[in-house]
Amino acid sequence: MKYSRPVYYLPLMIILLTFIFLVSRAIAMDALDQKIGQMIMVSYSPDTAFEDTLHYDLEHRNLGGVILYRFHLNDPVQIGELTSELQEKADTPPFIATDQEGGFVARLDETNGFAETYTAYHLGTVIDKEDSTRHQAQMMAQWLYDSGINTNLAPVVDVNVNPSSPAIGYLDRSFSSQPHKVFDHAQWFISEFEKLNVTTALKHFPGHGSAEQDSHLGFTDITSTWTDSELVPYRELISNGYSGMVMPGHLYNADLDPVYPASLSESIITDLLRDSLGFEGVVISDAMFMRAITNNYSFEEAIVLAVNAGTDVLLYTSNEYNGRSLVAEVIRIIRQHIDTGVIAQARIEASYQRIMALKEKFTGISPLARRIVPDHFSLRIYPNPFNISTHIQIDMNKAGPVSFSVYDISGRQLHLKRFAWLSEGKHIIPFDASTLASGVYITKCKAAGTIRFEKM
Repeated sequence: MKYSRPVYYLPLMIILLTFIFLVSRAIAMDALDQKIGQMIMVSYSPDTAFEDTLHYDLEHRNLGGVILYRFHLNDPVQIGELTSELQEKADTPPFIATDQEGGFVARLDETNGFAETYTAYHLGTVIDKEDSTRHQAQMMAQWLYDSGINTNLAPVVDVNVNPSSPAIGYLDRSFSSQPHKVFDHAQWFISEFEKLNVTTALKHFPGHGSAEQDSHLGFTDITSTWTDSELVPYRELISNGYSGMVMPGHLYNADLDPVYPASLSESIITDLLRDSLGFEGVVISDAMFMRAITNNYSFEEAIVLAVNAGTDVLLYTSNEYNGRSLVAEVIRIIRQHIDTGVIAQARIEASYQRIMALKEKFTGISPLARRIVPDHFSLRIYPNPFNISTHIQIDMNKAGPVSFSVYDISGRQLHLKRFAWLSEGKHIIPFDASTLASGVYITKCKAAGTIRFEKM
């Protein structure tokens, strides 16, 4: 006997397939939202409801980065606790950034437990010596590393064309009026930060040093003052393998783009910076709430233009917009314009890949590896024996303050290093022994009331 299928079979299949399609689409949409989240960096106001919103954005919206200003940074212990908390909230390690140029623009200084620093102009023009620039850069890089800040929005590679330029020359933020000297000092500066896996950002492409206005305050036209020589530091750094970030300025140059400022210009970001100069790394915007943008473009328009121009990370000085999460608003706007075909999804994929490649390079860990916590506190030295330098690996099963010291065999202390706060996980600290005589030394490391010794 032949049996026919129940009459309800086809409708059930349609319902099931529709359900599967909707679930798959929801998963794909969520994955895309997570990628967009990586394209956003925000700041926040401490001790407000939007500090909690920041934590939610890190936990649930995959926020890509947080920028810290002077009012966030009280002292080394507090800074370490803050950056550790931010890292712990996120599944994907965030960029934790600040502006540590030196001189007038230095978020870590003598007022919050660090030290006074020279301006870029003093290093590059007054002193103009490699060892001086490297020494200050190494010192500041160590401060950031010890504090848990992994991104420095510096150096300024603007050429000091106009010493009275209100945002650059007037504040001594440029190394030199000579493009090749700017390249030299910027290269030395960057090298010291990269040794400690702190990424940097060149600013302000294609050059802010000739400007007669300040883009923080409004429209800044460099058409009649800018020259191609201002590209020299970028061209030389990129050709020498620079792989950090580049920050375009909110600078209008009619000869490069007759319509848009550099930060919103596909001609400048994609055609000039990427295609002509060969930069393959992450492009981060200057602050999107600067008046050069807000006086001329709506919040939504600026987002769409910046993304389509080739910007990978959108930087905001707040995480609040009209009483809501700014991160959620940016994700919504970008998703809406992907759905309508104004923004290609391939643009998001390209930015996400560049961001993740940079994070893996400079954090030294993948998002999954970051979650591996050692079973116990341990100390390891490698290579051991060694000649001039080695590495001290500290495995932390619990976050907290750490100190390690080096003694000779007579018990005399030769070196002491303190960290206000190290997060759970593996930490590798380079150790320079070039000033020590050949012999046997003892390393002592203390964390969470536990002490470990190693012979080297």
